[in-house]
Amino acid sequence: MYLIVIAWFYVTAMMAVAEATSPQGSMLGALITFALYGMLPMGILVYIFGTPERKRKLKARRQAQQRAYDEARSAQTAAPDSVLPDAGGHAPGTTQHTSIAPVREKP
Repeated sequence: MYLIVIAWFYVTAMMAVAEATSPQGSMLGALITFALYGMLPMGILVYIFGTPERKRKLKARRQAQQRAYDEARSAQTAAPDSVLPDAGGHAPGTTQHTSIAPVREKP
């Protein structure tokens, strides 16, 4: 594909040179010729033909991110959890022993 692009740019560059060196031509005409016959169509063509490569790169990037996420997730679940300070099995705010009576407000 790039060979076609290089060849087309060569042809349009020669067209622009011929336009610029012609007795009836001008530099402005040469620039317009090069831009409209060379750069614009080839830019569109390269963009269209480059779409599959962009999709492959995007897919590879997404797969790499998914693998990294999965590895981080598995490493997180594989690590043993630390013992939390309130892991005694009692509900917060209750008494530890049944022999201690709870404190009540006076009526």
